Amino acid sequence: MSYNSKLKESEVRNHQGAQAWALSPELELYTAVVTASLSDTFYEKQDKRVERIAELVGKVSPEFVAKLAVYTRNEMHLRSIPLLLVVELAKVHSGDDLVSRTVEKVVQRADEIMELLMCYQWRNPSYGAKKLARLSSQIKKGLQSAFNHFDEYQFAKYNRSNLEVKLRDALFLIHPKAKDEAQQAIFDKIVNDTLETPYTWEVELSALGQENFRNEAAKRMAFTQKWQELIASNKVGYMALMRNLRNMLEAKVDTKSINTVCSRLSDPAQVAKSKQLPFRFLSAYREIQNVHSVSTTAIMRALERAVVASAMNLEGFDDNTRVLLASDVSGSMWHPISQRSSVQYYDIGLLLSMILRYSCKQVISGIFGDRWETVNLPGNDILNATMQLRKMEGRVGYSTNGYKVIDWLISNRMVMDKVMMFTDMQMWDSTYSNKSFAESWKKYKKIAPKAKLYLFDLAGYGQAPLRLASPDVYLIAGWSDRIFDVLSAIEKGSDALSVINKTQL
Repeated sequence: MSYNSKLKESEVRNHQGAQAWALSPELELYTAVVTASLSDTFYEKQDKRVERIAELVGKVSPEFVAKLAVYTRNEMHLRSIPLLLVVELAKVHSGDDLVSRTVEKVVQRADEIMELLMCYQWRNPSYGAKKLARLSSQIKKGLQSAFNHFDEYQFAKYNRSNLEVKLRDALFLIHPKAKDEAQQAIFDKIVNDTLETPYTWEVELSALGQENFRNEAAKRMAFTQKWQELIASNKVGYMALMRNLRNMLEAKVDTKSINTVCSRLSDPAQVAKSKQLPFRFLSAYREIQNVHSVSTTAIMRALERAVVASAMNLEGFDDNTRVLLASDVSGSMWHPISQRSSVQYYDIGLLLSMILRYSCKQVISGIFGDRWETVNLPGNDILNATMQLRKMEGRVGYSTNGYKVIDWLISNRMVMDKVMMFTDMQMWDSTYSNKSFAESWKKYKKIAPKAKLYLFDLAGYGQAPLRLASPDVYLIAGWSDRIFDVLSAIEKGSDALSVINKTQL
């Protein structure tokens, strides 16, 4: 499917009241899903986003919804939103095993069994004691298969008593068939609540915290030794390692342990296996940059190598490719991506642009708000460059005058091969002089007829500042490094929707 040739676009008004174009249902669903955190955004509340996604599910083919759910889980590494897609798909599709096959591919952790049931309960409210009495038979079938994928450790790790739908409840509701006697024994333990407590690094640290120490110095020494032991044992997973960097530095672990941490963080194989979203590296970097330790710099360097490894092998950028990278720093971009995160859309746009900057030999980068300003940063450090740009808050104002980026190219007669903009797509003209992004791009194409425009949609509001059916205009959405796979697909004559439609069910 090529959306460049099949879009049915209509002129609308964006959230700033400016001219924009509505996306096709497939493209709108894609952008809404891969930028969703199931939290309020600057222009759209969580409930409205969820209802819009549910409405769009009913407008596209069931196969596309299923592929999008699997794509967002397997490629974009999202967890909550694929479960929502499955629940909404079950409402509009029946008659075959499409839903159950999708459930089996989407549920990849034991706790997602309970999360899917809670999502179903949320989206299909029923009153009384049996809130899941009318559970979709296809979701039930898919979860029966999902139960067979996990061992006792995985079940025990997520066997939490504070969940509305507990593991034991899920087992009684789903009635999975054990694949062998060993698994039946595990199911019996779930029923009797006798799963063996998993021996994890969290358990070890918690147990240490319960001990009595003769003084604070002895306690600190005990935690230092425990962290060194855990690091050497490889019991701490990659994401947990990143989340505990401050704790390790403050525990003053030895040089050998720091070297092990740095080696693991920067190992390309472990980076790929960890499936971390790029902004996780930025969060870890930001968390430790002010920790006063002789080892802080070494870990910051390891995080720099890690983020490079997360986005290697970008295609379409040879030594002669001229690239302009423009990051939206308007007021709406300063909204956090979720209620529990300090990461903002601004951070993600800057980070993705700096990852691309690292891969380009001929590049101009900058920020736009009320006006456009180029910013030349020395060196190839991605995370450090992102932090330097972030310190420029307010430098170009807080509007979204994206057309000024293009007008700057026009006034300087500057021919670029690729113009890449990282934005929430709410372009407007704060000078009220009837300027439009679409008109500026049309004029620029007369100067640079081969130039391509790539709009990286970070918010998914369902609108674009120009017709995407226009030649050489592409839309890519999301926060994952996997957006670069879409970028590579475009270089081969494909597009975002084609990448999704290639997903195997």
